[in-house]
Amino acid sequence: MYDPLIQNQLANNQPYPDSYWASVSGKAPQNKGRLQQDLDTDVVVIGAGYTGMSCALHLQREYNIKPVIIEANETAWGCSGRNAGFILKSTGRKSWTKMQQQWGDPVMRMVYQEACEGVERVHAFINEGIDCDLQQPGYIRVAHKANKMQELEAQAKLLSSMFGYDVDVLSRAQIHQHYMADENAHGAIRFEDGVGLNPLKLAFGYQRLLNDAEVDIYTHTPAIDVQKHGARYQVHTPQGIITATKVVIAGNGYMPKGFHPAVANKTLPVLSQIIVTEPLSDAQLAACNFVTSNVIMDTRALKYYYRKLPDNRILFGGRGAITGKGADDPYFAERLLQELKRSFPGLADIRYQYRWSGWICMTLDDIPHIAQAESEPGLFYAMGYCGNGLSFSVQAGKRLADKVAGQSVPNIPLYQSQLPAFPLPMFRRVGQWAYFHYGKFADRFM
Repeated sequence: MYDPLIQNQLANNQPYPDSYWASVSGKAPQNKGRLQQDLDTDVVVIGAGYTGMSCALHLQREYNIKPVIIEANETAWGCSGRNAGFILKSTGRKSWTKMQQQWGDPVMRMVYQEACEGVERVHAFINEGIDCDLQQPGYIRVAHKANKMQELEAQAKLLSSMFGYDVDVLSRAQIHQHYMADENAHGAIRFEDGVGLNPLKLAFGYQRLLNDAEVDIYTHTPAIDVQKHGARYQVHTPQGIITATKVVIAGNGYMPKGFHPAVANKTLPVLSQIIVTEPLSDAQLAACNFVTSNVIMDTRALKYYYRKLPDNRILFGGRGAITGKGADDPYFAERLLQELKRSFPGLADIRYQYRWSGWICMTLDDIPHIAQAESEPGLFYAMGYCGNGLSFSVQAGKRLADKVAGQSVPNIPLYQSQLPAFPLPMFRRVGQWAYFHYGKFADRFM
C-alpha cells in the first residue's frame, strides 16, 4: 500500500479500495478526467476530498472564484472515502479541558463554535439533496473498564457546565437493554448529535454540487511539483502545467514525502483498519440485542469504534499496521474480528466480508492547522484532523476559502498558527510503535 512517509509521489490510476462503501455507493459522478493540457487559473486545489471540495464550493459560492481541483486518483479516494462515517462535534485530539487550560476559556469556546459550525455545515450540504444513508442520531462513548466511567461522568459534567451540552450518563444495564449488549461496556455517556452515514456517498454528493457550480475536477492527475514563478505558481502534473495565483494543498495524510516545505515533516500518517461483517440474522441481532444505529467509540488509548449499518452489518474499526507495507496483512482485520466477538459472544460465528485501511493524519500538537504558508503568501493548506475530520474538514474548507479570498477568520490557534515540525522526523514511526505498545499496556492495566 502507498506509504506517504516513504514514497515521494502518490501513484495515480488507482481504483477505490475494496471497501464496503465502494460496493454500495455506485459510480462516482462525471468529472473532467485526466488533465492533458496546460491551464491558467486563479486558484488550484490539490486534493478532491472533503477539504478540497468544500474549499472549492465556498470559493465559488461565496466569493465567485472558480478554482480548478486536481486529484491523483478518484474523488475521495483517500480518507474521505475510507473512513467510518462518524459525524462528531470534534477538532483533532486535544480535549476541551486541555484547550481551556492552554488557551483560556474564550478561545476554547471559539474552537467549540467552529466544531459546531462544521457539523451544521455538513448537514446543510446534505439538505441540498445528498443521499448518504444518514442514520439514527446519537453517539455513545463506552467505558471499556469500570474505572473509566468516572472519567466519562466528569466529562459529561464538564460539557454541561462549559457549553450547556446535555449528555446522558448510561449504566451498563441501560446500554445492554436499550442499545447493544456489549460485554466490554461498563457504562457510557451518550451525545444526541453524533450520527453515522456513508462517507463515500457524501463525497459524491459534494462532487455533484461542484458539477452544478461548473467547477472542474481533474482526476488521475497527481501534483508532481509546485514551483514559484514570480508572483504566480506552476503546479506540474504528468501531462500539463497549471499556472495559478494561489495554491491550496488539501491532501491531508496522503501528501507524498517531501511534497512541499510548508508541510514536510509536520504530520504523522497513521493507518486505521476497518472491517464490515456479513449481514447479521435476526437471531444474531437478538443474541447481542443490537438495536441501535448510533455511532459508538470506547475509551481505550487505542480506540475501537463501531456501528450497525443500514443492512444490519457491523462496521468495526481500530488501529492498523505501522507501515504501508504491512497494511494488507490479514492479521489486523482478524484482530478486529476477534475483538468484536469478545464484545458480542453471540456473534461467535460471524465473519467479515470487507476489510480495508487508510491513512489518518496526526499532528505534533493534536490539532488541525488551516494556514497560509509562512513564507509564501499564495500557498495555503489544511491538514491534521487526527481521525476526526468528516465534519471539521468541511469547516476547514470554508476557512481555507476565506483565507484564499483575503477575508478574516476567527483568531484561534487552528487558523492562526503553522503546523509544527516533528523533532527528529525520521524517527516518527519509532515513536508511533512505542505509543502503540504503551497503549496496549494502558488499555489492559490502567
